[in-house]
Amino acid sequence: MKIIQITDTHLMPPGEIANGVDPERQLRAAVADIAARHGDADLLVITGDLCNCGDPEAYALLRDILRDLPFEVRLLLGNHDSRPAFVAAFPDHPRDANGYIQSFLDTPEGRLLFLDSHEAGVIGGVYGADRMAWLDTALAGAGDKPVTVFIHHPPVRDGIRHFRDISLHDDGRLLARLAAHPAGVRHIVFGHIHIPLAGTSPEGIAYSSGQACSHRFIMDLDTPNPWWTGGHPTYRVIFIDGFGLRAFTAEAGQTPTEQAPICTGP
Repeated sequence: MKIIQITDTHLMPPGEIANGVDPERQLRAAVADIAARHGDADLLVITGDLCNCGDPEAYALLRDILRDLPFEVRLLLGNHDSRPAFVAAFPDHPRDANGYIQSFLDTPEGRLLFLDSHEAGVIGGVYGADRMAWLDTALAGAGDKPVTVFIHHPPVRDGIRHFRDISLHDDGRLLARLAAHPAGVRHIVFGHIHIPLAGTSPEGIAYSSGQACSHRFIMDLDTPNPWWTGGHPTYRVIFIDGFGLRAFTAEAGQTPTEQAPICTGP
């Protein structure tokens, strides 16, 4: 299975800038690159902060940009999003009985879980009892293959000072519930932190983040107020197959310099 992950698109109404970057230009370039190079993908997941201020015009722009993609799309909410504005723009997008933008997708490689950690007025994430009840049911129906989890806020300690107080506010409950799933967790995929991160939790669960498609941080783990910067529009190509899970970072708009020779090995 081939999954494209985009994260932290932070769309504004057309023509408006977010933190020194034009998020519409970034996302259009990423989507054009994906359409040209990865039309065979099975799924696109955008892991939250779809829009920077939750503007209805920004969600309409997102709908327009994604309109012609030939594969299924799952959208997650982040702290910058607005659930009412999202639902108005994407009324048919999967959600649970309580209105949270969370769902699952069964594949030959196991169940994919799409979780909603957005809470209005909270910068960090929330995953309360009502959402956890949905997760219990989704995990119970996952069968004997590991699940793969997509969420905006990292449910793990990322060690980045700027995000220390604005990650998932659940005292480790979500991670503990996932760790108790008998068939295991293949990987947790998230966004929010705007820079790439890969690691393993104390429970042995592998996780990673994608780099933001829009603005990202100049990495400084110890600074509470790091600088924003720009860069090429970025997305990840994730494979789940007989080799397990592999995630590759791709950048749109790179300039070729010299072609590598064919290496025959061994």
